[in-house]
This record gives sequence, structure tokens and C-alpha cells, in this order.
Amino acid sequence: MSELSFEQMLEESLKTIRNGEVVEGTVIDVKEDEIILNIGYKADGILTKNEYSNDSSIDLTTVVKPGDTMEVKVLKVNDGEGQVLLTYKRLAAEKGNKRLEEAFENKEVLKAKVSQVLNGGLSVVIDEARVFIPASLVSDTYEKDLSKYADQEIEFVITEFNPRRRRIIGDRKQLLLAAKAEQQKALFEKIAVGDVVDGVVKNVTDFGAFIDLGGADGLLHISEMSWGRVENPKKIFKVGEPIKVLIKDINGDKIALSLKFEDQNPWLHADEKYAVGNVVEGTIARMTDFGAFVELEPGVDALLHVSQISREHVEKPSDVLSVGQVITAKVVDFNGEEKKISLSMKALEPAAEEAAEEE
Repeated sequence: MSELSFEQMLEESLKTIRNGEVVEGTVIDVKEDEIILNIGYKADGILTKNEYSNDSSIDLTTVVKPGDTMEVKVLKVNDGEGQVLLTYKRLAAEKGNKRLEEAFENKEVLKAKVSQVLNGGLSVVIDEARVFIPASLVSDTYEKDLSKYADQEIEFVITEFNPRRRRIIGDRKQLLLAAKAEQQKALFEKIAVGDVVDGVVKNVTDFGAFIDLGGADGLLHISEMSWGRVENPKKIFKVGEPIKVLIKDINGDKIALSLKFEDQNPWLHADEKYAVGNVVEGTIARMTDFGAFVELEPGVDALLHVSQISREHVEKPSDVLSVGQVITAKVVDFNGEEKKISLSMKALEPAAEEAAEEE
């Protein structure tokens, strides 16, 4: 038996490798854009920056050092120059796909940083495997501009897994909806009609304001904003401001709110302030043909009938009065149950004979 030459022995001691094989290598040298690995083969393996990661800004000298071991996949046994081309990111992506497949099957909640904000949604990467979250599944409300999610860490579940078609779809919306449903349930369990609760103004419209109660929104209707009149809610409330509100009614998942706290009800002591015979001051709030409505204080209006404006004949109130005018009048009738007060300016005018005597 002829003796093998040293070169032949060395060659036989080195394993043979095939394209697609997963091998372990030791880092011999690292440059900014490539890593050279000893993979136990007659030629060293070359791992370029492009095959290490999808991140083009990465500096390879910051991620590995000589002596480190790495698991890599053989892309090409001979690149034409006798070198073995390797990939790290594709192997990582395969492992990532396996991880995502398990997460898909187990409905696992995943967390990852947004790597790209695209026209139609967000892209996140888990173990070098890419997940796409369509704009419609990013939030539970429509968001036109997704740029605020750039580099943000978000939670999602995998709802579609088809790596062959390169379709791995993530969904953040269902997690938000589930969390909201939990919050809503907890809120409805602890609130009752008559409670005073803390909220935050979420939206203001011409007819009212929607208040976020931490789990559900309640409607504060314009008619419940004050004991007095409110012309424009947008002049009173600002989105984001904290507010204490009274729960007036709960009907299914609808919550009606109020700022008419009973201890501030102006009719509580109205019988004393506006007793018959008292002389009061008020502001003309609105007029009709039969009289003028006078605001004595927010929430308390009184009627000044056309016949009680003056001893002289008045055809209609607007002939002698104007909205916003402050008048002095006498209370001639008070009905607390029906919240009705009648006034007379005529009663404060001197009688005709008195006026004649003065002349």
C-alpha cells in the first residue's frame, strides 16, 4: 500500500461540502464589509455584508470578532476563485420563518421594532424574517400617516403565514380591540348612574363632547354641559383636557354624561332668591311675540310677559327691549315645581295718578 502524501491526507481530513449545507465556522478575519471563516474545508468561507444582514448600514467589525463561531449556510462551493460563498441572513430567515410559523399556529403575541414604514403599512423583522402589517391592521382607528411608528416597538400576532408567496401578515389591530374590550368590561363593572368619574375630552362637536372614561367613551350632550345655556361646546372644551363628569345614564354600551351636579342646581335656593315681591336683575336672553325670557342666573330663566313690560301699551317686546339688555323687574309669580318665574317691569313703574301728581 503506497503511502499517502501529506497533501492527500490533509485533503481527506477536510470534509466535503455541498451548496445549501449548514456548517459551523470560526471567524478568522473581519473587515467592514466581509467576514472570513474557517469552515473546516480546503478553502475559507466568505460572508459578505449583504449576506450577513438586510441592514446596509451595518459595520461587520462591530458584530463579530476573530475567534467567534457562527452557523452559516453554503451558497456556492466555488465562486470561481476557489472560495466558498456563505450566507448568514438566509439561514437566520429560515429559522425566523420557523419561529413565525410556530407563533402563527399558537396565536402568540410577538414584539418587534418597526424596521420600515411603507406606503401600505409597516414592516418588522423577527430573526431576519420579514413580517408585513397592512395599514388597515396597524391600529383600531384609521391612521393616514404611519410615520410615527418608525423605530417604535410594537406588538402583533401573525394572521397569515405563507413564506412561499412571501406573505407573512401581522395584525396589531385585534390586540388593541381585545385590550379595549377588557378595559370596557372593567369600566362597566365599576361605574354606576350617579357616580362622578374622571375623564379626558376626546372629541368636541356642535352637539356635545365625547369623553374618554378609560375603557369607553361617554357623551356629554350640549344640554348637559351647564345649568345655563351653552351656545358652542368648542368654545368651552379642548381635546385632551381632563374633566370630572357625572354619569347620568347607562344604556347598553352607551354612557350619557352630565356636568349638572345637583349640589350646584340653581333651583335649590331659587324660592328664597326669587320669592314673589323680590326685585331682581336679569338679562334678556330671547324674545317672542308674547314676551321676553330673562336669564336671572345660568339655569334660571323667567318670563316677562308683553303685558308686564310697561304701563303703556307695547305691541311686541322687541319694540322696546333688545337681547343682552339688563333689566330690573319684580317677581310676580314663582312655581318651583314647574321651574317657572314670572316678572313684571310694569309693577316697578309709578302708577298713573302718582306720575300725574309729580307733574
